[in-house]
Order: sequence, then structure tokens, then C-alpha cells
Amino acid sequence: MATTSKTQEFSVLKTGLRLDLFLGFCCPDMTRSRLANLIRDGLGTINGHPARPSQKVRSGDVVALTIPPPMPLDLEPEDIPINILYEDDDLMVVDKPWGLTVHPAPGHPSHTLVNALLALRPNLSGIGGVQRPGIVHRLDKDTSGLMLVAKNDAAHNSLAGQLQKRHIHKRYLALVWGSPDPASGVVDEAIARDPRNRKRMAVVADGRASTTNYATLEVFPDVSLVEARPVTGRTHQIRVHLTSIGHPLVGDALYSNRKTDLVERQFLHAETLEFQLPSNGETMQITAPLPADLQGALDILRK
Repeated sequence: MATTSKTQEFSVLKTGLRLDLFLGFCCPDMTRSRLANLIRDGLGTINGHPARPSQKVRSGDVVALTIPPPMPLDLEPEDIPINILYEDDDLMVVDKPWGLTVHPAPGHPSHTLVNALLALRPNLSGIGGVQRPGIVHRLDKDTSGLMLVAKNDAAHNSLAGQLQKRHIHKRYLALVWGSPDPASGVVDEAIARDPRNRKRMAVVADGRASTTNYATLEVFPDVSLVEARPVTGRTHQIRVHLTSIGHPLVGDALYSNRKTDLVERQFLHAETLEFQLPSNGETMQITAPLPADLQGALDILRK
């Protein structure tokens, strides 16, 4: 991790661009908002003079940008076991255990995935000027499986862009009550906060567009193993969509009243993740096997 500021200089060849836009072309690994903040802090100058983000540059100007070292994050690293399935200079793919919240939040100030990652990789280069891992997407506390974590701004921008363009593909394994009919299909229903229960999400007509593909893999008495491939990434999307077609997740106390001794939590695991490496565009596909609690439930059913 850098411990000193770094200054870069750029010569302007074309008149008329805003300073923040010009620096955006020169520093494609940084967001425009981050550059604008640096300029406002006096770290982006034109010919040695402080400038505004909207100030126009002219041919012959020399623009300088000083990037300070990342600020330490006010969070304690915690020694929480996390399985890293892939890692390079830009990112990690981790297998999040169930029961672990991703981000610190009210009610969960510590013992999160972020605390664990800070302990595992104390020399993170930082995201947005802060020494912290870049969480690209989230999993619910009691959902296990694969998560992408960026280690620098350039990687975070690349992965967030892939997610927005739906170039990141995810496959989940879920055990649901009943047997879906049809056995495979698409749930294309908008999702928003449940107006009757703020802890839940629900299919709501004026919610955010949401799409999940599903296919039945195995049918047992009372329950079925299903694969779910979300196209969008809404909060609780798979849980809400499968509930909306009459097949809530086994063990999901928030969306179903049915009791079970098979599992202690919702049977949902992010098994496969496909994305492109920010460094060279190579397509990667990572798989995380079912954790012991979910595999044990399947073993019982198969017997």
C-alpha cells in the first residue's frame, strides 16, 4: 500500500474540456466523482494554480494531479476464517460462509466480511481513497457462496461496469418447498420493499425490474433442488421470486412459515461466478462446492 502522495502531470493538447473530464481521460481507473473531490481539495491544478472541476483546460496547459495515500478505515481487522478461491493483484473471489454480514451496519458494527478481509489483506491499496476492500455485490447474511472483492479502484470500476452491463453471470443452488411447475422457467416480476413488512422485499407493480431464470435439478418428497440464475441483482431477489411462484426456500423464516429440521438457515448458495479479469479481459469461472450443512441436507434427502 502506498504511504506517500503521488503527483502526475499531463499536457493539454485540445482546448475546451472540463478539468474533471480531462483527468478522467488521463486516469481511467478513477471515477469522475473521486477526481472532482481531489480537485476541490486543491490536488488538481492547472499550471500550478488551484482550479475547479468545471474549469476548462486550454491547449498548452499543464495539469497536475496529486493522489494522496489511502486513509485508514476506522474498522478493526478480525481474524475470521475466509476461503479465498482466486486472487490476483486486482481482486479476490471469496467463499463467504453463512451467518456473516458483508458490511458493518447498525446492529452489525463488527464481525463482518469487511473486517475479515482487512485482517487477511492489511495492505489493500484502497477504494475511493480509503483503505478498504471494494465489495462489488452482496450476499444476504445467511446465504453462503461466492463474492467478488476488488482490491483497487480500477478493478472496482471494471467489475461494477460488468455487473451493470449484466456481463457477470451467477448460478445459485436452492432447495425449495414443493415442485415447480413448469420445472424450469423465468420469473420476471418487479421487486420493491414490502409495504406491509419493512424487513421483507416483495413483488410490487411499481418496483424495480427483476428477472430470475430457474431450473429444477432434483425432486424429493416435499422439496426440490433448483438452480437459479439471476439476471438482475435486487435485494432478496431469488428468495422473493421463488416465493412468488409458490416455492419459498427451505429454511427461510422471513418468507415462509414452514418449519424444517434439515437446515438451520435458508438453503441458498452462490455456487458459480463467471466474469472477466480487469487486467486482460480473460473470462474466469469459479465454483464453490456446497458447504457441509447444505450438502448434509441433500445427503439425507438422497438416502
